[in-house]
Amino acid sequence: MTTSATGFPDMGRFLDSELTPGERGDDALFRIIPMPLERTVSYSAGTAQGPAAIIAASDELERICNGAEPCLQGIFTEAPVDCEGPLPEVMERLAARTEAAARAGRIPVTLGGEHSLSYGAVMGVARALGQPVGIVQIDAHADLRVDYQGERHSHASVMHLLASEGIALAQFGVRALCQQEVDSRAENHVFFVDAEELVTQNILAVDLPKDFPELVYVSFDVDGLDPSQMPATGTPVPGGLGYYQALRLVEHALKGRKCVGLDVVELAPDGNAAWDFTAAQITYRLMATAMKPA
Repeated sequence: MTTSATGFPDMGRFLDSELTPGERGDDALFRIIPMPLERTVSYSAGTAQGPAAIIAASDELERICNGAEPCLQGIFTEAPVDCEGPLPEVMERLAARTEAAARAGRIPVTLGGEHSLSYGAVMGVARALGQPVGIVQIDAHADLRVDYQGERHSHASVMHLLASEGIALAQFGVRALCQQEVDSRAENHVFFVDAEELVTQNILAVDLPKDFPELVYVSFDVDGLDPSQMPATGTPVPGGLGYYQALRLVEHALKGRKCVGLDVVELAPDGNAAWDFTAAQITYRLMATAMKPA
C-alpha cells in the first residue's frame, strides 16, 4: 500500500476503474472518506481493514445501479482519517471532514471501520447544515448504551451519544439489545421496527413519523444483514434483514426527504471477496438513492 501526500496509507479510489477524469475531481458530489477505526470492538476484530476492502472491491462495480448512475455526479476519494490518539480527537477529525463536505454541498460517504465513527460523521454534517438531522439506521444492535466497558465513544453507545445531542433516530433490523437500550429508546423517542417483525412479515417499506427531519443521514451497519448474507462482521446476529429488504427500507424512508450523508460500517474482511463486494455494492446503491429527487 502506498502513502498519500498526507502521510497516511493510500487506499486507492472508490470505483477508480470506471471514473473518467472529469468524474473524479474535487467538485464531485460524493466525498468518500475512509475511516479505518478499530478501537472499541468487543467480539471479533478486523474493522480497520474494512475501508480498504470496500474500495478495492468497488473496482468491480458497474456504473448503473437501480436505475441511477452516481459516477456521473462525481466521486472523490479522500485520504484516510488518522485514527490515532484519544477518541474525542479522532471524532473531531472526522467531523471536520464531513462538515467541510456538507458546507460545500457535497454528500460525505464514510467507510468504516467500527460504528463509533458515526458520532463524528453525523455531528460534522449537523454543524454544517444548522438544521435538524435525523438518522436512519440499519443495524443488528440498538447501540444505545450510555457507555460500554467504560467508553462513551463505543460502537455500542454511539446512537445514545447522538440522541443526547438531539439527533432524531429511526432504527430498522435490531435484534440484540439490553434493558438500558430499551429505556433509552423510550426516553429519546426513538422510532424503530425490529428485525423479527420486518423479516417474518416480509416488510419492505415503513413510513417514518411525519415529524421526522427532512434531512436524513443513513448509517448502515452491515451486521444489520443476516449472517447468511454478511458473515464478515464483528458481531453477526441470526435473524437479520435480507440484502434487498434492508436497501428498500432505506429507500422508502428517504422518500420526500433528502440524504445529506451516509456511512457503511463494521465490515471485517475474512478473505472472501464476496462480502467485500457486498459492502461496496451497498455503498454504491445508497449513493444512487441519495442522488434521486426527494
